[in-house]
Amino acid sequence: MKINRAGAEASSKGPEEYFTGSVRVDMHFKATAPGRSSAGSVTFDPGARTAWHTHPLGQAILITAGSGWVQREGGPIEEVRPGDTVWFAAGEKHWHGATPTNGMSHIAITESLDGKVADWLEKVTDEQYAR
Repeated sequence: MKINRAGAEASSKGPEEYFTGSVRVDMHFKATAPGRSSAGSVTFDPGARTAWHTHPLGQAILITAGSGWVQREGGPIEEVRPGDTVWFAAGEKHWHGATPTNGMSHIAITESLDGKVADWLEKVTDEQYAR
């Protein structure tokens, strides 16, 4: 058994190549073989968002604070609030982040496939975000 204490791991800034705006990532746990699951809290300042991306085995996000937006490729931007859970299917191109005026936090749960949890694609443009 392993117990992770809140605040024991250092927060990290969301890398600029994968995020627009100010984003903080706090890992809860990383996949350890033979397991594949990992989870982390991601906090987006107003206007911050991920780039478009996919997950080889899908991803669940559980909204914990604020209000945010999610979008699947070809679909509308949808608002999410605390208590909402969103499932992105394996290979589904999507992005998620805060609204322009409110921050948002979520817990992201993913599984790795051959050590990979995401395929990062192009950034969400300001025009796409403003729709």
